[in-house]
Amino acid sequence: LSPLLANIYLDKLDKELAARGLHFVRYADDTDIFVKSERAANRVMKSITSWIERKLFLRVNVTKTKVVRPTQSQFLGFTFWKNQKGWQCKPSKVSKTKLYDKTKAILKRKQAVSRPLAVTFTKLNQTIRGWINYYRIGRMKTYLAKFGQWLRHKVRVIIIKQWKLPQRIYTNLQQLNRLFKCHFTKENIYKVANSRLGWYRKCGMDVVNFTLSPKVLAIKKKDRPGLVNPLTYYLNQA
Repeated sequence: LSPLLANIYLDKLDKELAARGLHFVRYADDTDIFVKSERAANRVMKSITSWIERKLFLRVNVTKTKVVRPTQSQFLGFTFWKNQKGWQCKPSKVSKTKLYDKTKAILKRKQAVSRPLAVTFTKLNQTIRGWINYYRIGRMKTYLAKFGQWLRHKVRVIIIKQWKLPQRIYTNLQQLNRLFKCHFTKENIYKVANSRLGWYRKCGMDVVNFTLSPKVLAIKKKDRPGLVNPLTYYLNQA
């Protein structure tokens, strides 16, 4: 209800900003006003703050109200950058960090290893698709490519640790190797399965990366959904 009430009550603010010829964007009680210089920004901020308090009887949050360049601003999780085509938007650093944090919470190793992979994949897909659907108007190809690599590495660690025993790891990797024609030798797969390296480093080897490729992880199996590829999903939504 709060955003709806804010939109109704602050309609007068929109009309005032438009009457002054200012460029602005507002959602509920979040507003960005765009001017050409820092001097103009300070003048407008002081003037509009006074108008809101006198005419609308509202108190402006001084800690959140500030003068910044577009590249340093945040609006509804977005920030801005400029190229030859003009100003573009992208998810802010805070928004990107939140996606990593939510994903890490789902992939906490002890909990993720102890539950079915179908549950983990479902939770990851819901989180990633929801985040991309919200921010899809922004530019983020490079970020999602990097995030996808990190995500799949974490998922491979969960899968290999669920297999647990060297013999089972060897058997499963060898089966994937034959099925998807990865062309690794039995010796290479045996070395990975019996490696004394930690789980994280073991899953960074080529054998695991190629046998548990993005294509393999994306395959739906019975009640288990395929793992969404963040970059592919984003490009399909663009």
